[in-house]
Amino acid sequence: MHRHLGKVVAGAAVAVTGTAVMVGITLPGTAEAGAGRAARAGQQKEVAALPPAQVEEAPEEGDKGVGRDPLTDGELRRAEQIASGAAQLTGGRDVEGGRGVEHLATNLGELSPDESAGASVPRRAELTYYDYKTDALITKTVDLAAGEVVATDTQKGVQAPASREENREAVELLLKSPLSADLKKDYKDATGKALTEAGQLQVHSMIFRSAAEAPAPGALGECGRHRCVRLFPKVVNGPWIDARDLIVDLSSRSVGRLS
Repeated sequence: MHRHLGKVVAGAAVAVTGTAVMVGITLPGTAEAGAGRAARAGQQKEVAALPPAQVEEAPEEGDKGVGRDPLTDGELRRAEQIASGAAQLTGGRDVEGGRGVEHLATNLGELSPDESAGASVPRRAELTYYDYKTDALITKTVDLAAGEVVATDTQKGVQAPASREENREAVELLLKSPLSADLKKDYKDATGKALTEAGQLQVHSMIFRSAAEAPAPGALGECGRHRCVRLFPKVVNGPWIDARDLIVDLSSRSVGRLS
């Protein structure tokens, strides 16, 4: 794949079909070959007689998980409700600049060294947020049984994977930038339609840090301290488009190009 901005990357999938030909050799005066054919015929009949597959409904999810079960929908809602009242969260800014920090993910909390996995271990949820007002990653640990936040950790210069909402906002910022001209042109070449909104693309992303990766010009030198993403856009049900040279700084709401 040539490293050229905006080139549509078309992957050609080559399917190789192997046809197995079974050759039966019958020697004069032997019965083994005939017996083998009979056995194979019996196996074919047995396979043909298998009943059709049964589709069963997923078991009903309880309100609470047990042990190291994944968090249930009820536990996710409860954890977010418990954590959301903290002044640290309501006083921050989200990816669009609105009031309140950006929620990234909620996961089952890790066990401490003196805890062993089992049905009786406490159920904790770890919620991660990004505050665009202070460029800080915030992690809150909620004890679901006690109904309270038991730990808070705030770090700067640490970046968690981008959320779906952040990817969408990054695409919207990119489409408003003059640097998206090649991307829009290649989308038009691939689909015959104009690229005007984020919903026309499927997008994956990676956090970009200027110090650890390619040298970044100008304001992109802040990436790492700022929250920056490199996008990998794909036409919905279509080809990928190479836009790896474009970096979106979600903190400054700007777009830059790597040299």
